[in-house]
Amino acid sequence: MPEGFLDTIADFYSDEISDHVTYKALGTHAGDPRFKNEILTMAEIEGTHAEFWKEVIRSRGGEVPKRPRVKRLRLTVLRLLQSVVKPVVLISILELGEASAFKRYHRFLQEAPLEDKEKARLREIILDELEHEKTFRRESGESRTTHVRDFVLGMNDGLVEILGAVTGLSAVYVGRPLVVGVSGLIVGIAGALSMAIGAFVSVRSQRQVNQGRKDRLETLFDVAPERVLDDYKDKLHESGVPADLADTLVEKIGQNKEAVSQLLVGEVEENELRAGLFTGMAYLIAIAFPVLPYFFTASSLTALVFSGVLAGLALAGVATVISVLSGITIKRKIGEMVILGFAAAGVAYLFGKIVQSVFGIET
Repeated sequence: MPEGFLDTIADFYSDEISDHVTYKALGTHAGDPRFKNEILTMAEIEGTHAEFWKEVIRSRGGEVPKRPRVKRLRLTVLRLLQSVVKPVVLISILELGEASAFKRYHRFLQEAPLEDKEKARLREIILDELEHEKTFRRESGESRTTHVRDFVLGMNDGLVEILGAVTGLSAVYVGRPLVVGVSGLIVGIAGALSMAIGAFVSVRSQRQVNQGRKDRLETLFDVAPERVLDDYKDKLHESGVPADLADTLVEKIGQNKEAVSQLLVGEVEENELRAGLFTGMAYLIAIAFPVLPYFFTASSLTALVFSGVLAGLALAGVATVISVLSGITIKRKIGEMVILGFAAAGVAYLFGKIVQSVFGIET
């Protein structure tokens, strides 16, 4: 038995118990009948998954954890969210956790020395997790992303960029913290507008490109439908579909404009206005952490210390939210974001000192 084998299974058992408790708590307090039914059903399924891992531990002579780890922080966050947001928002967050689960199980299935019966059951569990993710994705529909990505992107960029800016300026204007603070604020506002406009234009442009492709398909369907079907067949071939099966599919659904359009073009589900607002607002919130200390201290270097602490805490907070909601290891995510943020600030400080030396700027 490989080293750490039972520890990994014990972690799986604890995770399933945690999901069982979480889903049961959310379902019990849910107001929406359909969400309540679906989430309670999933809670029962997660319970059966926990029983499977318990039996695997016992069959190997291991000790089943008497008090399985329940992710209380995650449950608390989700319960708070449940009281203030719509079920569709909560569903989109739960989807992240399910995506993490099936990946870990699939990797374990490929590498672990399990018996054939255990492998068969684990395949069923993986299918359950995939079905859960599919259900969450279907229920959340267009709002499934809830712009968490946009908000995190805005916060992360705002913290890293403005921390880097004020750090570099601190090296140049050591005795003029107000200059650094005002400069950082100006750069931050300009950056927030840039980020918001960039997100808006990106989503809108992709939507317009897709619409143009759809218009082209509509025209082709009217004047030369066989051209569209040839493109459809080529796409199927590129996806690895055998030629005979591709011919059958084209014959069966080739005249369905929506089906063909979905495969050849796809669609952008995001709302460009919301994407821009979430990204820009998150950026604006983020700049307060590294900039504020410069308005209350007499030295830029003193302010830089407080700026770094506040920015570090904010980065750790963003990393914690991502970790709690998606199932990623908190320590690893915090370390990744904080280290990268401070590395960028360090480079900016060195650049500031070089600029001061080259141009002879007085502090």
